Amino acid sequence: MAPPKKLIEQFNLRSRLRFNVDQGQIWLDESRMLLFHARAMGALRRELFDSLGVERARGLLVRMGFASGQQDAELAKKLYGAGDPYDVFRIGPELHAFEGLVKATIVHAELDWESGSFVGNVEWENSWEADSHLQQFGVGEDMACWSLVGYASGYVTQFFNRFIVFRETACIARGDAQCQVVGKPVEAWGDDAYLNYFKPENLQGQLDEMREELCRLRKTLCTVESAGNLIGASTGFRGAFDLISKAASSPITVLLLGETGVGKEMFARWIHDHGNRSSQPFVAVNCAAIPHDLIESELFGVQKGAYTGAQTSRPGRFERAHGGTLFLDEVGDLSPAAQVKLLRVLQTGEIERLGDDQTRKIDVRLVAATNVDLQQAIAAGRFRADLYYRLATYPVVIPPLRDRRSDIPLLAASLLEKYEDSYHKKLQGISDRAMQALMSYQWPGNVRELQNLIERGVLLAPNGGLIEIDHLFAGGAPATTGAEVDRAGLVGNEGDASRSRLCEAILQDGFDLEQHESRLLELAVQRAGGNLTHAAKLLGITRRQLAYRLKQGGSGATAAFGVKEC
Repeated sequence: MAPPKKLIEQFNLRSRLRFNVDQGQIWLDESRMLLFHARAMGALRRELFDSLGVERARGLLVRMGFASGQQDAELAKKLYGAGDPYDVFRIGPELHAFEGLVKATIVHAELDWESGSFVGNVEWENSWEADSHLQQFGVGEDMACWSLVGYASGYVTQFFNRFIVFRETACIARGDAQCQVVGKPVEAWGDDAYLNYFKPENLQGQLDEMREELCRLRKTLCTVESAGNLIGASTGFRGAFDLISKAASSPITVLLLGETGVGKEMFARWIHDHGNRSSQPFVAVNCAAIPHDLIESELFGVQKGAYTGAQTSRPGRFERAHGGTLFLDEVGDLSPAAQVKLLRVLQTGEIERLGDDQTRKIDVRLVAATNVDLQQAIAAGRFRADLYYRLATYPVVIPPLRDRRSDIPLLAASLLEKYEDSYHKKLQGISDRAMQALMSYQWPGNVRELQNLIERGVLLAPNGGLIEIDHLFAGGAPATTGAEVDRAGLVGNEGDASRSRLCEAILQDGFDLEQHESRLLELAVQRAGGNLTHAAKLLGITRRQLAYRLKQGGSGATAAFGVKEC
């Protein structure tokens, strides 16, 4: 009887490991991984013991491993879906080996998935942590595999949604023949001081963390919170924000320049909210969204009887914004007639309603915005130069999101919190790979597009889970390049690895060379619309070679494949 196929092969785990050398990244599914020298990790481990003391260092290693085990448990669940939970559980030891940490063998396990009962014994071989401990400290009286114990505890805990604690009962670091661990529910351990390793740091440690967090928060407050609803810390954002900060309390006309979706209205609202007109109205109008024959009435108002259907008088946006701020978005799309009237208003501070000869004084702070290059529009005769100079007294360029990528995590976190409330969900956050995709994306739609993607991600992600890359991008994730690990453990080209997996699948299901060749020829000819030359290019052979193979298939092959005779 053939041995059971390893789960790492069954679920093609190697295909989820990616090496992107050009970008300096390693990925295991959605999680970014790190490849460290074991000796360097051992040196760091020793420094933790020397600087923090034995007990605090052990606790830190346990909790670090616990978090790693939880991550791998989520990956295992994702790999298997709704399959046999015991098989899903068994992926854990293979993942541990796959990551080069230890070879784990389940000796005994009593599992009751419905009740959450678990008791298990596991044997470990080639523990990196035990080997490192022996190199650094030699044989001693204590166990050594603290991060591995934490990993096992985190992995099983994540499956059972119940706190399961593993403890090492034998270790080569103290002279035992093999490392062994036992796991059971936390309550089964009783009042064991060992459980303290899984708890947060002691009071002094918490105070230290609080001090560090306070310092981080103070830095964040200087860069983010001071901007109110505007979020960013990049150089480009700070430059634009500093300009509007200086202009907010003055009456100067501000012209916001930037691509569609960069947040020009948010900047305009910030100027209003932080100026001396904040208690007065803020009126926004999108000039591009209003038909040219209606824009004048929308901006300046209508007098009763001005045209058929004007049965009542109504104020325009200028009057409604009196005492406050008027935001003219997409001002570059104004018609020539509207440009003339807007210029007059800016010069005189007076308006006339459509169909009225009475002038009305208005007191309005004007903020305009456009994604149009007004200099080019002036040269093309589409925009008045005198109006431009009135509007461009204080221009502020808002950089596109692709030029302020360091702001993406801040923006994503804020949007995530917003949509968690809207959809009544609580998520763990955004996966490493998904965040990397956000950071590398070109963002033609800028912040507005990011907002849409995060909302989609919150909607699709499972409650309590992570937003993964497939939750964000409806048309598929941005293309990535990298390398994969093959069956032999060798790193190769991603495309080569994919082709290798295809060949393996064909061989596994049974293989008939002539049948597969015939089917491949048929598909190529069909895709080429019966054109042999094009079909041959698809197959990477000459037209003559293709014609020969078709002929070998029989006298009716050409007709069956729909070949166009030349």
